[in-house]
Amino acid sequence: MKKVVVTGGAGFIGSHLTEELAVQGYVVVVLDDFSTASDENIASLRQKENVELAQGSITDLPRLQKLFEGIDYVFHQAAMARVPRSIEDPLTVNQVNITGTLNVLLAARDNSVKKVVFASSSSVYGDAATLPQHEGLMANPLSPYALTKLAGEYYCTIFTQLYGLSTVCLRYFNVYGPGQDPHSQYAMVIPAFIDRVARNLPPVIHGDGEQSRDFTFIQDVVHANILAAKSTAEGIYNIGSGRSITINQLAEKIIKLMQKDL
Repeated sequence: MKKVVVTGGAGFIGSHLTEELAVQGYVVVVLDDFSTASDENIASLRQKENVELAQGSITDLPRLQKLFEGIDYVFHQAAMARVPRSIEDPLTVNQVNITGTLNVLLAARDNSVKKVVFASSSSVYGDAATLPQHEGLMANPLSPYALTKLAGEYYCTIFTQLYGLSTVCLRYFNVYGPGQDPHSQYAMVIPAFIDRVARNLPPVIHGDGEQSRDFTFIQDVVHANILAAKSTAEGIYNIGSGRSITINQLAEKIIKLMQKDL
């Protein structure tokens, strides 16, 4: 039975990934500091016989070195997330996202982990006018968060080239799905819209609403991670739906699906 680590495994994406890995029979070690994890996520994970919860931080290299012993795959989801938060505190986001990722790679290399799957972000493209955005576009990070994700990709590439550690980087596009907190300070647009419409309030749209986004369902992201680990593929891949929708269209669709007259 294969054994894996999911860093940030109690978070939104990480908990869904952990649940699916457990269903597929993997022994899953969840490494999380639980600072942003919901009580529901933690309670659900505790019920799984083949899931082990380990409290800790990716900034603690000795902890990672010990935890990665005997591990086959590492799914590196842990990060100080969201662009606004990174603008408020660029020093901490650098320490967690860049130094933390370097620590993950070092521990994986030293423990002969078969593969590291790194959660990157479409934010590395910045305001690229070319649509759809593809992996061949030049990166143009516009925030400390985006820059840390790009740096993580470069570190993965270097560790593959220099040390033979197999890595793959997945650039997520606007992930949504069950379990997102609509009341978070950095809530994503879909849960925030649904929450307001459910309370018979119109969605709050910034700007003219004609900006387009590619929204990706959480289960697609989960499956992409598992396929990336099993595959021999390395490098960088976009993880999105391939379909764009404007924020205005999104608001209209949510209102219609929820059968509200707003």
